[in-house]
Amino acid sequence: MESSSSTQGAKALLRGTVTALVLSTSLAFVVPSSQSLRPGAPASSHRVAPLRAVAIEPPAVAPPAQAAKPDWEAEFRRKQAANELMHVYPDKHEVIVSMEPMVEGMLSKLLLPTGEKAWQPSDFVPDLTKEGWEDEVKEFREKAETLPDETLVVLVGDMVTEEALPTYQTLLNTFEGVDDPTGTSPSAWCRWTRGWTSEENRHGDLLNRYLYLTGRVDMRAIECTIQHLISSGFNPKIKKDPYKGFVYTSFQERATKISHQNVARLANSAGDGNLGLICSKIAGDESRHEKAYQAIFQEILKKDPEGGLKSFYELMSDQITMPAVMMTDGHDPDLFEHFSVTAQKLGVYTAVDYANILEYLVETWDIEHMGGLSSEGAKYQEKLCKLAPRYMRLAEMSLDRVKKMPKTPYSWIHGRVA
Repeated sequence: MESSSSTQGAKALLRGTVTALVLSTSLAFVVPSSQSLRPGAPASSHRVAPLRAVAIEPPAVAPPAQAAKPDWEAEFRRKQAANELMHVYPDKHEVIVSMEPMVEGMLSKLLLPTGEKAWQPSDFVPDLTKEGWEDEVKEFREKAETLPDETLVVLVGDMVTEEALPTYQTLLNTFEGVDDPTGTSPSAWCRWTRGWTSEENRHGDLLNRYLYLTGRVDMRAIECTIQHLISSGFNPKIKKDPYKGFVYTSFQERATKISHQNVARLANSAGDGNLGLICSKIAGDESRHEKAYQAIFQEILKKDPEGGLKSFYELMSDQITMPAVMMTDGHDPDLFEHFSVTAQKLGVYTAVDYANILEYLVETWDIEHMGGLSSEGAKYQEKLCKLAPRYMRLAEMSLDRVKKMPKTPYSWIHGRVA
């Protein structure tokens, strides 16, 4: 009886020990020693065999197969190429997508290398980390003192326009077929837009630094103007139409180049060679970009002459919306109009330049000699050829009126008039 009780107690103890070991580690395998209980032995001589917990590796189990992450952009581009997406201009979209090889070829020809090989804004202003920087800044400011207030105002207006670059990149990404669905798309169109933006970004930075170092302008008033302009945006009436978009960029790049070239001329005449060099450098970038956009629209006219002519005429007949048209410093709601008048009086950018650019584009794209057009296409062709002379007559009539307009006080130059 006692032996049976002892045996049952030993078994219970053994079960409890095994359970405890199993609970303490899920990877423990309980192995008893070779010594066993002797049946019939006195209870006092019974011993529970010591137990050894041996850790073993779990059986190799293949991880569950993970579904490949869907390549959202690849699917987007596939649908885009197959014309399975909803587009406002499906035919134009198809033309733009077909031009991607051409744009690929432009990337290395009309965009400069980035980084160390590219010019940077700090290359054109005094280096404040160098010994003797005080003398360099003093000489820099002495040259800037030669600039009339009118030139400063036009320079500020140009700089504010350049600083609104986020608005212009947003605009490019609305053109159907050109848009970047992820922000890092490897397509040639998207790489062009990002490369163009990276080059343009230097322009506002450089002019901003120049103006700050001159000590002649109210930087806070200028910064308020920039913030107002970017937050206001602008509507160039393109409505996602890539054809109109590339007419617009062709026009604006040439207009900006002309403006910077003329400010460089004024600066050199006044004795500020630093500003002359700065504006000439910026104009060089605009010249390359102008050629790119004009080549793009030239190709559009080859692939879709009727659609290209119609978009060209519709945009120009309604007149180009200038990118800084929403400009304000928070006090003068007509700041852009006042800036425009000052620029015209100086001959930096005038209504005559506007008409000349239109005429230049009509000649560059050889609109007059396009053949094989339908009656509707021929109608747009004729209207385009007549548009520049009409604008020129209006521009020449406006010059005398502009010259008679009074000067305006500008917060940018501490309330002085220009």
